[in-house]
Amino acid sequence: MDENRIVELEIRYTQQQETLQELSDVLYAQQRVIDSLRAELDVLKRKLDAEPGLVDARANERPPHY
Repeated sequence: MDENRIVELEIRYTQQQETLQELSDVLYAQQRVIDSLRAELDVLKRKLDAEPGLVDARANERPPHY
């Protein structure tokens, strides 16, 4: 009985390790996407700041209650 229990615990441990590795891989991939999006956002912000002629389109809009 003890041997079966040890085998079951080893199987569960192995499955948990595999699941943790999968989660780690997903988290790593998500962080890479976030980093890429942040870099792209920084570039766009710099471009927007560098263009003094650009005007916020919402500044000329009439409020919705008119």
